[in-house]
Amino acid sequence: MKIKKSLAISETGFVFDPSTGDSYTLNPVGLEILQLLRERKSREQITEAVMQSYDVDAMTFERYYFDFLGMLKQMQLMEHDE
Repeated sequence: MKIKKSLAISETGFVFDPSTGDSYTLNPVGLEILQLLRERKSREQITEAVMQSYDVDAMTFERYYFDFLGMLKQMQLMEHDE
């Protein structure tokens, strides 16, 4: 799965899905994760990047990471790899 190419993502965390007209606001951590996903970084690379930027251990981050991915899927902001 990957982030939809059509998503518009601002530097302030505003996300707009033109296919549905829905918009979302992300906190700084969510924005960083979404940008790393868009760059096709691996889960390990994303974990390392977030651990360097924020005071969080790997196990705690990964739990929230998978919750975040589930939320992105539920909001249909991800698409299948081609």
